Amino acid sequence: MESFKIGVILPGVNVMRRDGIDLRTAARHAENAGLDGVWHGDHLAIGGPALDGPIALATAAAATAEISVGTSVFIPAIRPLAWAAKQIATLQYVSGGRLVLGVGSGGGPGQWAAAGVPYGSRGRRTDTALELLPRLLAGEEVRLPDEPGEPPVRLAPAAAMPPVWVGNASAVAIRRAARLGDGWFPSLISPAKVAEGRARLAELAAQHGRPTPVIAIGGAGALGTGPGLPSREEIASGISAAYGRPLEEVVPIPLTGHPKEAAEQLAAYREAGASHAIIGISGGDWRTQVDLLAEARSHLRL
Repeated sequence: MESFKIGVILPGVNVMRRDGIDLRTAARHAENAGLDGVWHGDHLAIGGPALDGPIALATAAAATAEISVGTSVFIPAIRPLAWAAKQIATLQYVSGGRLVLGVGSGGGPGQWAAAGVPYGSRGRRTDTALELLPRLLAGEEVRLPDEPGEPPVRLAPAAAMPPVWVGNASAVAIRRAARLGDGWFPSLISPAKVAEGRARLAELAAQHGRPTPVIAIGGAGALGTGPGLPSREEIASGISAAYGRPLEEVVPIPLTGHPKEAAEQLAAYREAGASHAIIGISGGDWRTQVDLLAEARSHLRL
């Protein structure tokens, strides 16, 4: 049976405080449980407590030995390109080559304003970053497009370019993944939408003479039963409110129930063409949820 890998989003500041856990402990727990990766977002100013993504992942990398560390998702265009490249190269270096670079261009206008970067330039800057990052990480001399009068930049030490997974389910993201990515990384979509996107991804990649990128889905859930756990409907309601999507569209998406039931949900994504799932914990003790997610992973491999 085809392999299917499962990673987990590391706990945020409020969850760490609630559950008495830190990033080092969380990353080690996920690795010891048998999951395939730990992931962290990349937020600058979102109105609540959020750690810097690259620093958080460097901490996770230092506390683990084999598990992948991934960005969900890194926003290169919100930074000067040389700085983004240095952060990526450093993460790749300190993790021993375990980085998976999820890339996006979202975050809302306020976050881009806080960085001093025009919101309307995000698409162009993202494409430029994906085109030039491999050369920057390789230690080549690169003339940066936003600094045409300046000498070229050469970064050291060189680092292997990590696999790039382009986030978002939009048509723009699929086109970007087909042309510049190693993976397509949509979140909170149905297996049917994954299959539909995969067909388009394969078509576009072939036009560029490239293999079809892998597909990783981002999900959310709270497994098990007991008091205090949110229901599927409650999780879906939060997704609906956060993203302005109809409730009936998102109700089937959260992972809930026994790990075997969650495995059946994940198997539908595998059948649609996905080979990875990155899950955010929506409720319950974080460590317990990781253990249940690892149990769901074991059911997928039976």
